Parts: sequence; C-alpha cells; structure tokens
Amino acid sequence: MNDHPSPSEEAPNKATPPHHHGPSKPKILVVGAGAIGGYYGGKLAQSGAAVSTVHHSQADYEAVRQNGYHVESIHGNFHYHPFSVHREVSEYTFSADTILVAVKALPELDVAELIRPAVKEKTVILLVQNGLGIEAKVAQAFPNNPLISGLAFICVSRTRPGVIRHLCYGRLSIGPYPRGEETHTQTLATLFEASGVPCAVCEDIIGERWKKLVWNAAFNPISVLGHRATTRDMMDAPDIRTLIEHVMREVCRLANAEGHPLDEEAIIAKNMAETDRMESYKTSMLLDFEAGRSLEVEAILGTVTRLSHKHRIPTPHLETLYALLKLAARPQERTDHPRSQETRIAACTNETKTNPYAPPT
Repeated sequence: MNDHPSPSEEAPNKATPPHHHGPSKPKILVVGAGAIGGYYGGKLAQSGAAVSTVHHSQADYEAVRQNGYHVESIHGNFHYHPFSVHREVSEYTFSADTILVAVKALPELDVAELIRPAVKEKTVILLVQNGLGIEAKVAQAFPNNPLISGLAFICVSRTRPGVIRHLCYGRLSIGPYPRGEETHTQTLATLFEASGVPCAVCEDIIGERWKKLVWNAAFNPISVLGHRATTRDMMDAPDIRTLIEHVMREVCRLANAEGHPLDEEAIIAKNMAETDRMESYKTSMLLDFEAGRSLEVEAILGTVTRLSHKHRIPTPHLETLYALLKLAARPQERTDHPRSQETRIAACTNETKTNPYAPPT
C-alpha cells in the first residue's frame, strides 16, 4: 500500500449537512468511524469513493470535520477528508451505495435501527465486526438489501480524535451472508484492492468467522483475565499455552458441528506459530478493558458457548472463560449511568483492533 494524494480537494464538505448535489462516485457511509472504520474508509476514499462518516463522539466529530483523518501507516502515511461528516446517521442526505458498519458487536447496540435512516432500496450493507451471529438481525430487518459480512485482520488504533495508527496487517475477508456469490461483494473487493488492501472474497464467510474465532476466543479473554497479559506473556507461560490449545480445540469441534469443518491440528499449529513469531502486544479486548469500554463478550464467547449446549458438546474451557469474563466486565457496567442509544454507540465504536491471525488467502 502506497501513500496516495489526499482527496480533500474533491470533497470540500466538512460540515453537516453536505451540499444538495450528490457525488457521482461510489457513495460510502461509514458508521462507527473509529480505528477500523476510519482506516478502511480512508482506503476506499483513496480508491475514488465519496466516503462520509458518522461520529457519535463530539471530539471525533469536531476533529474530523475540521481537519479530516491523519493515518500513520506502515505502508505510508496519508490524510483524507471525508466527503461529509455527521453526528447522526439520519443527517446523511444522500442515497448511500454501501453502508460500512464498524461498531463493536454488542448486544445492547441495535445495528439495524442504527443504520435504518440511511438504508435505501439498493443500499449494500457491509458489516466489519468480530464474533459469531452478528448478521441475523440485520438480515431480518433488511431482507431485500444485499448483506455482506466482513472480517478485518489488522492492528490499528485511534491514538486521538482524527488520528489513526496502523501497525501491521490490513487484510479483509468479505462474503455474502449467509454464503454464496454475488456481484456486490466483488465490486467492493475491487474497490478495496485498488487502494492496496488485500480483500478475499469468500463463499463461506461464516466458515471464515469460525477460523478467526479460533484465535479470538482464546487470546482475547485470557489477556483480560490473566492480569492484563500481552501475547508474549501468554505464549511464554507453558500452562497458558496448554489452556489456549484446549480452547482452540473446543472452537474447532463446534465449527465442525455447525457445518464449517476445520482441520483442528493444522489451524491450531498455524495460530500458535504465527503468534510465537510476532512482537508482544495487547489484544483488542484488553485495550478496550483498560479504556473502560464495553467488551465483546457475547460475540466472542457467549454465542459459541450456547452452541455447545445446542450440540451437547462439552466445552469446559470456553464456559469457564465466558463465566469469568462476564464477571470481569460487570464492574464497568455497574458504574455506567443509564445511557441513551446515542451514548451507547459512542462507547461501541471500534476504536482499537489488534488481531494477528492472518492466514494466507
């Protein structure tokens, strides 16, 4: 990925609402424009799309409205100014070709209702989120709109409002939900690839979610429960390595039961070897925990634990992590005052994501 000129001269509209004449380029609305949404929105802008962003944090809104995004990337720094910047989805007045959703997958956040004001007859919905079971409610709410599920394999963080730091990786896997082929997916993949983002189109995107969950279900919870353990802390502890492998085996067995067979030995060996070779860092869940943000407990562990009950497959390690992680997350929830949907969204934006597992496409 090379540095590209800023598209700011092509997108002068910094405030809400934008001008009355819509852009002729592909129109992308990013909902959850934190680290993940901000970075991939920038790459789409580099490919020529008219990218607009929604910010439920006043600080982010003001910073991006005034100065755009500054992205510090291992593939070359770049700056871009969104075509239009908004506080609410309802303020977006164009008909978006694609809505890119990059909020965290949390049970208290109704994604369908969040994006509903911007969903038109032909709008494509792209969900770039972690975990299992994130698509069903959106698919039910918008049965006639193309729904694409996506996974980001990237280490990226929002260091301050309007500033994003991209440390490593950047690959995407996308596919129509629940499976199959359709032209909108390939169109989006081509747009991402044009800016240097490797983007694999998958016929079985749910199978890809299971592959990513093999790593996430083990390392994310243990990093929080293990006294803020880094990946190196975990890999250097023989007992924890054994625990990680047990968790991974349980996920693989559940994936097989759900009709997404995984080669248990191969995928565990690859995950462990990849993590062994990487520099020490904190998982995304640990960073969220330290920042007092809500954790993706249900998307990472809750759904998979319930599937173990459905199939009557013993998963003692997953169930233990799930119970302990709910307890670890609860004090943060107890100190929160009752929050509106808008306030919850601000806390649910994907501000930081670190996921090292990047299997070859």
